[in-house]
Order: sequence, then structure tokens, then C-alpha cells
Amino acid sequence: MSHFIGEYECKIDAKGRISLPSSLRRQIPEEAGDRLVVNRGFDKCLVLYTRQEWQVETQKLSHLNAFNKRDRMFIRLFNNGATEIQVDGASRVNIPKKLLEYAGIGAEAVLFAYGNRIEIWSREEYDDQLKIDPDDFASLAEEVMSGTNREDNE
Repeated sequence: MSHFIGEYECKIDAKGRISLPSSLRRQIPEEAGDRLVVNRGFDKCLVLYTRQEWQVETQKLSHLNAFNKRDRMFIRLFNNGATEIQVDGASRVNIPKKLLEYAGIGAEAVLFAYGNRIEIWSREEYDDQLKIDPDDFASLAEEVMSGTNREDNE
């Protein structure tokens, strides 16, 4: 499993290409080659996965019930726009125009790398997502993380 880390500000050229920062490019496993998958993310961003990680994510969908309308809708929405892209010789990836439009990404983007994914955000949307009072962040951490590893703490 990939374990990406970092936050990177990037420019997007007129053709929709993003240059992957060298420190991020080095984190992409060699076995991934030059192929990545870009997809619509939640919260109005895009998500980059290695091909292997994309297969892990889509495997989770196989547990949904294709006879259930809501499950089918989620499968369609999750896969909508998913595109395999290639890292070129200049460490750039070309993001399809419709995906850039979906995320409201213009000339500037933020790549937020964590776990098995790299999120691609418009600068404005990313900043809006992270506007939180430190006390509210502490409360959120307590709410979200208080049940984590409960067995380890007992």
C-alpha cells in the first residue's frame, strides 16, 4: 500500500497538465510505473491513485448490491470520470478538462497527499476546507479519534 505524504502548490498549464513535484514523484512506487488513475473525489476535489490502489478502492465496490438502486447509483457516481493517465517524461500528468471543471480547478492547484491517495484541489476550495478554529479542530479530533484503537488502550 502506498503511503503518500505532503502538501504541494502547483500550477496548471493551458493544456491541463500538472507537474508533479519531485518529492512527491519519488513517493510513487516504482511498480506503479508511469500510470495513475484520476477520479472525482468527495468534497469537490479530484483524487490520484496508483493503478494498484485504484483496484483496491474499486474492489470495495464489489461488496455492494447491484440489485439495490442506491448502491448502483453510488457505483456509477464513484466511477464517473475515472481516467487512467500517464506521467510524461517531464513528470507531468494531463488531467481531463471535465474533471478540472468538476473540481473548479483553474491555474493553481494544491496536491494534498496522504495514505493511498493524492487529492487535487483548487487553491480556494482547499483553503475553505481548512478554515477551522483551533478549538473546533480539537473538538473534532476528540469526536473522531476517541474510539480509535480502543482495544489497544484497554
